[in-house]
Amino acid sequence: MTTRVAVCLVVVVLLGAVPAGVVGVSTTAPESGPSGVAPSIAPTVSGDSTSLAGENDVLHRTTELRQRPAQPGTFETTMTFDVPEPMTGLEVDLGSEADVRAAEGFEATGEGTYRWTESTDEPSIRFSMPANRTGTVDGHAQTRATDGQEQHGSATATVTTPTQERGYTFIETGEWGIVQVPSVGLSFRTTTPGPIGIEETVTVDGPGVAGSKMAVFGPVTEHERSVDGETIRLAVPDAADLHERPAAVLDALEAANQRLDVGSSPAETLIIAAPSDVDWGPRGLQYGPTDAWVVADAPLEEATNVWLHEYVHVRQRFANPNVGTTADSEWLVEAQAEYYAGLLAYEQGLVSFDEFNRFLERGTESPAADGVLADPTTWGEDNTNYLKGALVYGELDRQVRLATDGDRSLDDVFRSLNAQDEQVSEADVLAALETVGNAEIRDHAERYTRTTETPELWNRVEHSAAFDQSGATIEYGLGSAPITVGDQPWERWDRSDIDGLDDRWDPDSGTDRGVLAVPAGERVTVPVTMENVDERAGTADVSLQAGGEIVDGTQRHLESGERATETLSWTPTEPGVYDVRLGSDRLTVVVRSASSLTVTELAVTPDSVEPGEAVTVTATVTASGNRPAAGTLEFRTSVETATGQPIALAPGETGLVEVQLRFDDEGRYEVAAGGQSATVTVGGALEGLESIPGFGVIAGGVALAMALAVALLGRQR
Repeated sequence: MTTRVAVCLVVVVLLGAVPAGVVGVSTTAPESGPSGVAPSIAPTVSGDSTSLAGENDVLHRTTELRQRPAQPGTFETTMTFDVPEPMTGLEVDLGSEADVRAAEGFEATGEGTYRWTESTDEPSIRFSMPANRTGTVDGHAQTRATDGQEQHGSATATVTTPTQERGYTFIETGEWGIVQVPSVGLSFRTTTPGPIGIEETVTVDGPGVAGSKMAVFGPVTEHERSVDGETIRLAVPDAADLHERPAAVLDALEAANQRLDVGSSPAETLIIAAPSDVDWGPRGLQYGPTDAWVVADAPLEEATNVWLHEYVHVRQRFANPNVGTTADSEWLVEAQAEYYAGLLAYEQGLVSFDEFNRFLERGTESPAADGVLADPTTWGEDNTNYLKGALVYGELDRQVRLATDGDRSLDDVFRSLNAQDEQVSEADVLAALETVGNAEIRDHAERYTRTTETPELWNRVEHSAAFDQSGATIEYGLGSAPITVGDQPWERWDRSDIDGLDDRWDPDSGTDRGVLAVPAGERVTVPVTMENVDERAGTADVSLQAGGEIVDGTQRHLESGERATETLSWTPTEPGVYDVRLGSDRLTVVVRSASSLTVTELAVTPDSVEPGEAVTVTATVTASGNRPAAGTLEFRTSVETATGQPIALAPGETGLVEVQLRFDDEGRYEVAAGGQSATVTVGGALEGLESIPGFGVIAGGVALAMALAVALLGRQR
């Protein structure tokens, strides 16, 4: 008995001294601390993706808004988090305006900040917020009448006309309200090396509707239109007296969708008709990536078309805070929206050319014409970016069309800016103009934006000479070559094979090309075919979109009847479900982290080798639950970490991942992957415990001394 007790003591000491990767030690990675608000491509209620709530690589947040009729000017929010298993820490920053009423599973750590206590996997917090905003958006003062950008968190607000000092931008009256969805900061820690996705569902408790960043309280009627993969929602509160027929508004927005081939088309857009009997500051406001409100009495038949202006802002991905503009290119945001509002109104027959011409003529008049577009400090109170900016943008558009015989336009510049991941500067704009047009057009742009010089207005004949030219018709879509992930051909599944995805597909939105499950962080390469089906030569400008954003693109000159092939790629970083578009072709891509794979068995063959000889480690993996799994599995030892090839599995499917390992030194090694482990012996029979790799002199000495003590005790007994 004495000997047996001593042996147990030796084992305890050994386990305490074993380094990471050796038998007896957990193989989980140290806690990491990614932090921040939900990324722009994260799934939201707008329909960009299907919920992965309950999966172990997605943090799902449900935001429920509630009107408080007895307390006008405020509203209540309940946020509930479905915390995935690998998450070990979660902190929420509500901001100083939040008045917390109840918290379950959270404890206060400071003013507006709360920490998850880990007492429940679904912690929640209920708080009230002020709703009314006058002259400000999210606390940023609109110091100039022409301020167009107000930022907070992941949202952007853009106004269409000068904001009155005391005019409302959001309001809650007790009977109805148009409010901001609260933006909160999130930081968290996980026990897995892979990324955690963040997705949000926004709802209204009671009458009303919600988008991703705006919501309406009170009785409301919704009208919808699906076009080219996008659902446009028009929400008309009962308190609003809509000047136009809902169908007419949707007709105009649908035509704008089809006309603007500029990428960054969201799966869902919410436009709210705001009751007009309010002292609004602007006539319209775009807030967040997909939401806007427009005063209900705004007519369609005017060149300053607010409905179209706000819709153009929705398509300006480059204007959102995650990209944004520098001061010298800030003018472009409002100039672009204002110009396209007038041009689209003219092209749709809502206004005459004379009305469109007078609309542009505003930019030739002082004091707006006296400002310098690249220097916002010169704009004063004169709307230089709206008025002169629209004229300059239009003149550059006309010049590009003339220089390319109608093959290119400023739509192509718009698209290239939407594809940027970094802040858009004047240099970026000028480079895009030169690429699409020529060096002379770049020179014109520098003169019109860096000085007070203003272009002359063009007439109807000159307009027709430039704008009545049509570019070549180029058809493009998904090619017949395999899609690859990490340079491997990748299997596509039928939508019906995956639960919960059928309701995502709109038959009118294009051709369904199936479902992919891919590991986060791996490059997805998509084959593209393009064909010029026109009688004239032209430029193919092909874009790959994922989650409403352009992730890659290419341009290629094609002669009449010419076909070409190309590849475009995308590296998704956040788990979630993404709508991927290539022309009229659609793919649903389920992005997962390695934690979605369940390792059921780990084997090493052979289990005994000489130093330097290779062993094959095989992991048997499955996808549990009703979602696909995908990931790149890591195999860890005390001396190295090896990465297997990417793998994707349909729900319930089993697969194998293999790597080859070599060990230079003799000893007994553990290989671990996904919570499973196996051992391999390198060299001859172990002569002593000190030969285990990773033991230091002290640990080895202690182990040897205790082993000798056991032997002596045994001999004495």
